[in-house]
Amino acid sequence: MDVFSTETPIIGMVHLPPLPGSPNFEGDRSDIRRRLHRDATALESGGVDGIMLENFGDAPFYPDRVPRHVVADVTALATALREEVSIPFGVNILRNDVQSALGIAAATGGSFVRVNVHTGARLTDQGLIEGMAHETLRLRDRLDADVAVLADIDVKHSAPLAERSYAEVVSELVERGGADAVVVSGAGTGEAVDTTVLEQVVEARDARDLDAPILIGSGVTPETAPDLLSLADGAIVGTALKHGTETTNPVDEAAVERLVESASH
Repeated sequence: MDVFSTETPIIGMVHLPPLPGSPNFEGDRSDIRRRLHRDATALESGGVDGIMLENFGDAPFYPDRVPRHVVADVTALATALREEVSIPFGVNILRNDVQSALGIAAATGGSFVRVNVHTGARLTDQGLIEGMAHETLRLRDRLDADVAVLADIDVKHSAPLAERSYAEVVSELVERGGADAVVVSGAGTGEAVDTTVLEQVVEARDARDLDAPILIGSGVTPETAPDLLSLADGAIVGTALKHGTETTNPVDEAAVERLVESASH
């Protein structure tokens, strides 16, 4: 995955507040833009290698395709983000609208997208969500988009319909589903990853000699980063970079610096 300038990237989260049309929207697009500027600037200044833009505040989430107005607002914000930072950025449209995320990234210069359920199916608070790898990869080809697909395995806030080995699931994500990287997370937002699971996913990737980085998708802190990144190839970090380690708070540049420094050891 030739996206970042380092082999062990730290991707910082820009958790967008509720957007227009969502139940908790507070009626101020200008405030959303100001927060985007503040968080993105703090992340880049703190030393992250990339930024993930996500409509985190839009709960309860649509299970698949979001309305057109959500795509329009996130596109406008992604365009603003591209003007704010010089590092790569990506898009995640919750809960599982990777087609919109891919279109937004392609149109605004984004380098990657995250998809919660790329292959298989998961039981979530939005109901049953099924992977759409067949549509995602064909759309990327049609758009001629140089956008990497970061695909979750055992995504947060979900449960499997049947137990399967990680060897099977990793193989399907990468070999049959065409994912460019595999994301391993804890059970929920900000929760630590199970290191046993992480080890099994890495072993499954290595056993098949797959060219796909393994990224940690939640729970990385300055204290755990050195050990976790001795196993994984990078991390997507949100909660630990916020003031007071509260996911909905603004990014704390000092916290970003602490985590980046810790991850480099």
